[in-house]
Amino acid sequence: MNLSVRVKDILNLFPDAEVSGSSQVEKISGIANLRDAKVGDLSFLGNSKYKNQVQHCRASVILLPQDYSAPPSQNQLFIKINKPSRGLAQLCELLEAKLCPPEKPGVHPTAFVEESAVLEPGVSIGAFTYIGKGAIIGSNGKIGTHCHIGRGSTVGDGSVLHPGVKLLSRCQIGKNVVLNAGVVIGSEGYGFDQTDEGHQKIPHLGIVVVEDGVEIGANTCIDRARFEKTKIGQGSKLDNLVQVGHNVQIGQNCLIVAQVGISGSVIMEDNVIVGGQAGFAGHLKVGKGAKIAGQAGITKDVEPGAFLKGNPALPFHLAQRIAVLQRKLPDLFNRFAQEKFRE
Repeated sequence: MNLSVRVKDILNLFPDAEVSGSSQVEKISGIANLRDAKVGDLSFLGNSKYKNQVQHCRASVILLPQDYSAPPSQNQLFIKINKPSRGLAQLCELLEAKLCPPEKPGVHPTAFVEESAVLEPGVSIGAFTYIGKGAIIGSNGKIGTHCHIGRGSTVGDGSVLHPGVKLLSRCQIGKNVVLNAGVVIGSEGYGFDQTDEGHQKIPHLGIVVVEDGVEIGANTCIDRARFEKTKIGQGSKLDNLVQVGHNVQIGQNCLIVAQVGISGSVIMEDNVIVGGQAGFAGHLKVGKGAKIAGQAGITKDVEPGAFLKGNPALPFHLAQRIAVLQRKLPDLFNRFAQEKFRE
């Protein structure tokens, strides 16, 4: 990573930090983990598991928790703060504006904006993007290159659509939403009637509503509802490659990790956490605050606060006990065979 940020500016970010040692470098040229950092880099201790690596780290500046007691090496600066991982995020926010400056307001010459579309002040539209009839882009919205904003869709103030996002007709994006590259919002739901003539397609006439503060990872697809709406609740964060079926209702502040598949008409209440590659059968209800482990298979309703693992999913501690017992089965079979042989 090729950076150039003054150590003085880093210290200004953390006015209440405990500082010890000194660094000969005036500017940080990179950020690296404790093991790989070199002179001129900044590193951090975000997990106590790696505490022993600090004494061998060559970074010029290290962000540390307040309870770290060992002294810095020569020409090394320790900055002790409450949460080093959060501190690093603050620093990265500062650097992001420098490394990836936002596009200036305006419409790229190769973009096409229908006459009836509305662009509020401060909007930027990237190259080869299409803005459909009656679409509304809120103030300071950033629409990247090769995006498609369908007829009658809305994008709220301050939202960012990265390259290749497809927002199909009449869908609604709230304020300060981030849609990463390749996201598809409002694709047709997967529904067919089985008839004597084959599979007859079921039209999906609804929309998708993405509420304020949602972030959606690259290449995630969210299907439009058959009727009414598919909804992603305020503050929820979806990872890359998540599939959300038609009429799904995801509550507020949910965390959904990569490659999760959510079948149609699932209701997921607030503050649910779902691990990677978990799968949900259709028409289920997942209660508030539930936790679903990675690769779990959910085939029935989940109680609020439950912690499930496995396929089919079981309470976490029960699933752990079964896994331990399964590992003992070969020895048990051998013992049984030996006892039978003695008889």
